[in-house]
Amino acid sequence: MGLFSSINIASSGLTAQRTRMDVIANNLANVNTTRTTEGGPFRRSRAVFRPRVEQPYWKSPFLPEHLQNKIGKGVRIAEIEKDMDSEPRLVYDPTHPDAIKTGPREGYVEYPNVNTVDEMVDMISASRSYEANVAMVNGSKSMFLKALEIGR
Repeated sequence: MGLFSSINIASSGLTAQRTRMDVIANNLANVNTTRTTEGGPFRRSRAVFRPRVEQPYWKSPFLPEHLQNKIGKGVRIAEIEKDMDSEPRLVYDPTHPDAIKTGPREGYVEYPNVNTVDEMVDMISASRSYEANVAMVNGSKSMFLKALEIGR
């Protein structure tokens, strides 16, 4: 691992968690959106993470050959996917302009499949993960400074 590998890995986590928080904030902002350009109510989104897969540009002389490609390289956002599996929340309000006009669900309005409590728990989790990555960057920085002091 190179000198700045730990910072690169933590920075990929910072970027991923910031994107996750943006997606959660978008979900919370649209909790009452009953009409979208695609038609129907807003659908909850979520960020899907995948490990970064890169060929190592540097091989450690201290790491066995069979472990060279097993070193973590960080995380990336693979996609932002919509939750199409869960059903929208139904609320009876026949005066709403988006109320269903005919059929067995007449008078009901389809609201987004966003649960505010779940989103807030996800937001706290993303915030804590972000803080952990910041702590990793600060720890690496401190370690590098101590290593430089040894050389004096």
